[in-house]
Amino acid sequence: MDRVKSSMQQVPNPIPKVLSRRTGGANTLELEKENFERSQAVSVNKAINAQEVAVKEKHARTCILGTHHEKGAHTFWAAVNRLPLSSNAVLCWKFCHVFHKLLRDGHPNVIKDSMRNKGDLSDMSRMWGHLSEGYGKLCSTYLKLLITKMEFHIKNPRFPGNLQMTDRQLDEAGENDVNNFFQMTVEMFDYLECELNLFLGVFSSLDMSRSVSVTAAGQCRLAPLIQVILDCSHLYDYTVKLLFKLHSCLPADTLQGHRDRFQEQFKKLKNLFYRSSNLQYFKRLIQIPQLPENPPNFLRASALSEHISPVVVIPVEASSPESEHIVETEELVDTDIPAQPSSSENRFDDLFGTSAATDPFNFNSQNGMRKDDKDRLIEQLTQELQALKEELETFRVESARLCQALRGRVSELEAELAEQSHLKQQALGESEFLRAELEDLRRVKEDTEKEQRSLTEIERKAQANEQRYTKLKEKYTELVQSHADLLRKNAEVTRQMTVARAAQDEVETVRREMQEKVKAAQEDAQQREKEQLDQMQSLQRELMTSRVELDTLRDSMATSQQSSEELSSRLAALETERAELAETVSQKEAELAGLGQELERVQSSLSSERESGVKAAEALQNQLNEKESREQALESQLVAARWAALQGALEEAERVVQDSLSQMDDPAHISCTSSADYLVSRSQAALDCVDRLQAARDQYLSDQSDVSEMLRSVTRFAHLVGDTILQGSATSHMVPVDQADLLTEGVRACGSEALALLALLKDRETLGAADGAKLREALGSIKATAEKLRPQGLELQQGELGDLVEQEMAATSAAVESAAARIEEMLNKSRAVDTGVKMEVNERILASCTELMQAIKALVLASKDLQRDIVESGRGAASMKEFYAKNSRWTEGLISASKAVGWGATVMVDAADLVVQGRGKFEELMVCSHEIAASTAQLVAASKVKADKDSPNLARLQQASRGVTQATAGVVASTKSGKSQIEETDTMDFSSMTLTQIKRQEMDSQVQVLELEAQLQRERERLGELRKKHYELAGVSEGWAEEEDGTG
Repeated sequence: MDRVKSSMQQVPNPIPKVLSRRTGGANTLELEKENFERSQAVSVNKAINAQEVAVKEKHARTCILGTHHEKGAHTFWAAVNRLPLSSNAVLCWKFCHVFHKLLRDGHPNVIKDSMRNKGDLSDMSRMWGHLSEGYGKLCSTYLKLLITKMEFHIKNPRFPGNLQMTDRQLDEAGENDVNNFFQMTVEMFDYLECELNLFLGVFSSLDMSRSVSVTAAGQCRLAPLIQVILDCSHLYDYTVKLLFKLHSCLPADTLQGHRDRFQEQFKKLKNLFYRSSNLQYFKRLIQIPQLPENPPNFLRASALSEHISPVVVIPVEASSPESEHIVETEELVDTDIPAQPSSSENRFDDLFGTSAATDPFNFNSQNGMRKDDKDRLIEQLTQELQALKEELETFRVESARLCQALRGRVSELEAELAEQSHLKQQALGESEFLRAELEDLRRVKEDTEKEQRSLTEIERKAQANEQRYTKLKEKYTELVQSHADLLRKNAEVTRQMTVARAAQDEVETVRREMQEKVKAAQEDAQQREKEQLDQMQSLQRELMTSRVELDTLRDSMATSQQSSEELSSRLAALETERAELAETVSQKEAELAGLGQELERVQSSLSSERESGVKAAEALQNQLNEKESREQALESQLVAARWAALQGALEEAERVVQDSLSQMDDPAHISCTSSADYLVSRSQAALDCVDRLQAARDQYLSDQSDVSEMLRSVTRFAHLVGDTILQGSATSHMVPVDQADLLTEGVRACGSEALALLALLKDRETLGAADGAKLREALGSIKATAEKLRPQGLELQQGELGDLVEQEMAATSAAVESAAARIEEMLNKSRAVDTGVKMEVNERILASCTELMQAIKALVLASKDLQRDIVESGRGAASMKEFYAKNSRWTEGLISASKAVGWGATVMVDAADLVVQGRGKFEELMVCSHEIAASTAQLVAASKVKADKDSPNLARLQQASRGVTQATAGVVASTKSGKSQIEETDTMDFSSMTLTQIKRQEMDSQVQVLELEAQLQRERERLGELRKKHYELAGVSEGWAEEEDGTG
């Protein structure tokens, strides 16, 4: 009885009472914020720990709710930054899992707040990438995926973190621009590629021959794949839809690369989904979809209706696999309010009254309850228990009925969904038909636009020619206007003739009487006709002259216009005469006859003028056609010249690359060396130039009138690839044999691919198909090999590295000061002991060495000042030692350069001392001066690599560097001059030697020459071996050997 009662009291209140809002203003808010940060830190530490088990769902969900509470991820990152993620791979792996959950289900501001930690994540990814097995490689791959996910959502802010979008939202994300859809598809391919890499990495790290999915370690690795499966399903669906959309707007050949990449990813994703669905771990947590047997056919637009979006189903009971409470509500319940008694307890009290121990008048508690009362109580409780069982059974039946009803409703909804799918397929068919019609209309519109553009071009050319002959057109227009005036006058005369013919019948009798007057009038009219004929002939002669001489056309047209005015006046006179003939029939008949003849003459003159105008227009058109033909010929010649120039540039580029390859086999090239850092920079520049060459090729194919960019790109391409080949060969001379062979093979492959690409660019047919992908791979291989050969940082702590810089710079200054003091001392000794030529030579050499030491001292001081500026401007809130430790590669360069300068100064002073004493060699002094120049150049390069180009200390450093170079040249010059002076004093005298002695000396000299040549060859070989050994020792001290072991 007590057990039942206590179990009923343990059932939590379904509606917990929330604590009343406390007063206290800012103190309360600060307390709540502190409690929130503390709870979040606890959840983060519980979710991300070093135990190799899967992340518990309740802790991850608490972190997700925390981001929604504070609308960001500042508290999460504050807790994560205190974790040693770089020292524990399991810890980093579980952090990636929790962070992936936050990016998917957390507040949208999580992505923005996390971008400021992108650099740290990239560095951590590179650090874990050095491990080839275990969690290290998986952490590197997972971090790359998370960085890619953040970059994708920053570039495409319309996509939520869980990638759940409708088709309409997907169209809005691309803004209905085919370029945006094209770029979005490429980014989704990259995103999905990172997801698949993590998928494959996890599977390859597990032993699939055993049931690893039921072990804690196996579940720790498999748990993040649930988030990967959710992302992959959406990315696959959106990629298919975008590719169908692109194929409806772009040619199929343009999207060949997209189709190939999609088919490759489709095969991988299908295989991984199939393998995942067979694991016992996923069967109870997620329902993985199955992809179709074959990928969609994007060349057939109707295949979109056959596409079924993959849906990932997560069962409700699998959302929290641990049988634990999701949120601890202990702090949310008001503990000051007493708990209400449960309903079963109240019911018990109603049936049996209050407890017998609290009733002072209950005598049964003193004397004991009778046995009948206990039996009756047990029977009553049994009946109540039976009633509760019946009620529970009723609830089960009702729930089964409701489940059956819901299943029926689900079946109805599935039927409606099938019907809607059928209607959707019909609508897709209709939309496909309309899309085809729209494509035809678009094609017709494009053809029309092309014709319009060609017509516009023709009009532009015609306008240019038309401006040249504007004056002739103006004159021709005047002729046409005068012609129209004459035609109007002709119509008026014709009307008048009709009236005259009507009056002719009436005055037939008068006509006979006036015949004599008519004859006189005819003679007069003939005279006037003759005069007009002479005038018209003169007009025709003037028109002929205007066709021959265009400059005199204006004057002749003015004359013709005057003649037309005279004709108009004569026509007016004829009209007057016609009025007079109305009075007298004979006068009208004569005037009409004259007007008819005049009309015929005018018409003949107009026809002749029209013919001349037509001939002039034909001549102008012929000139225009000839000009267009000449322009076409010039254009064809220009195109041929452009192609010839491009061919010449490509041939020259081939010769440059071939010359670089041939120099690799030249014995003189064996002594050339280079550094891995410089090879990395050259290979990166060559990679950029390949991309620029591809862009210039595309621009030339679209517009072949501009070949300048193509020529510049080809020239730069040839020189950069040739330089990369030579620097790669030179670098191989300084590395071990295995790495040298690998680098040499990569360099030769790069040269072969470059020659193949240039050969494709030389042919018009293969110009469009030329692709530099293989060349980029070869350059990438060279760059990767050079990256492996680059020196690594020294294994020093922050304080040690910063102190070492200061110590080395101080030691260098001390060495230079000591060397200057020793040189001054040697100079004083030489003046006291030596005389003559030897003293002069010693003074000159020691003086030049003193100048060199002073220049080195100024250079070291300038380098210190510049380094101080660099540290002050770049360290920010960090200390100087922390800045040196953060930039360890730069700091190591300073240390190495400082050591070299100090050592070179000491060695040069020793060599100068021996030369002054007569026991040394001048060559040693020259070699030491060259070594000091190289060391100071290294110090200058290491100091100025991080300096501001406008810094005054940088200018001082460069001036000091030039001073060191001049002082070094002075040392070499003074040494050579002293050597020549001393050798001149020791002239050879053979006057006292006999023939036999000279012959013996000659044989001894030949033997010594042979010995010296053999010794020279041995010393050259020894120098090469020393350089290789120096490179190996430098690699060991810089950490290369450890990198090779890690990568092996």
